[in-house]
Amino acid sequence: MQDEPMEYAERYFFTPTVLDKSNAVWPIRLGRNAAKPHYRIGPRTTTYYSLHFVLEGTGTFVQDNKSYALSPNDLFCLFPNRSHEYFTSAKHPLQMAWIAFDGKKALSILERLRISPASPYSQNAIRPEVRELLDVFFGLIQSRGRKASDLAKLSVLYNVFEALSHPDAGLENEPGEHSGSWLQKGADYLEMHYAEGITIEKVASFVGVDRAYFSRRFNAAYGTSPIKYLQSLKMKAALKMLEDTTCTLTEIALSVGYPDLFSFSKAFKKHFDRSPGEFRRSVHGEPD
Repeated sequence: MQDEPMEYAERYFFTPTVLDKSNAVWPIRLGRNAAKPHYRIGPRTTTYYSLHFVLEGTGTFVQDNKSYALSPNDLFCLFPNRSHEYFTSAKHPLQMAWIAFDGKKALSILERLRISPASPYSQNAIRPEVRELLDVFFGLIQSRGRKASDLAKLSVLYNVFEALSHPDAGLENEPGEHSGSWLQKGADYLEMHYAEGITIEKVASFVGVDRAYFSRRFNAAYGTSPIKYLQSLKMKAALKMLEDTTCTLTEIALSVGYPDLFSFSKAFKKHFDRSPGEFRRSVHGEPD
């Protein structure tokens, strides 16, 4: 470990590969430390998720002005764009390991650990097998360095998540419990079937709630309404087809879920302030 002002630490940084980014999550950083008595991080925010494993010592974790006392085998998570800080007790300095990661399914995976933005701390969650897997992860990186494959790192990362997950974590939850699960299920449904003429009523029915409740909770979780989310999925797919294919505008309209060219062109122009034809000509350098 390197001797730094507030700690002794070792850190490893990863650049995600194409394969990494095709997965639900991928590792960004790996590290561990032994805190000095004055060790304190934050308050600050991060742009990714980071699970911190308390191996020894005691301290305090604070997120959104709520404090959690840290002891050996506790687990806490830093969430993107959430203010946090953590610090050691001088008498029993912290020793921690951490895995930072990102990915579109990060929240769903953390939910299986019973970790969420509203509940970022889990007491006595680190069993012996979790410690062993952390050692495996560090051993992999120390022995192979940059030659450690993305598959190897992903394998260990998923094994850590599995070791931390609760036995019933894979079961479907009712809408009133762990709402992130059914909301994610609704978002997944939209992403899978956006081009098939689905309605928000149909998505709400699929997850077992009424449309108004689904829309309200979806907007709170994702920062946009489900109808706008559905529209953005269609527009994203249309852009890709306009850029990468020679399909006619009518073919594109029908492929992304519009009943005809007129409704597609109207929606496209409202979204991008230009027609599909104008966009395609600009992409291919053709004059209007």
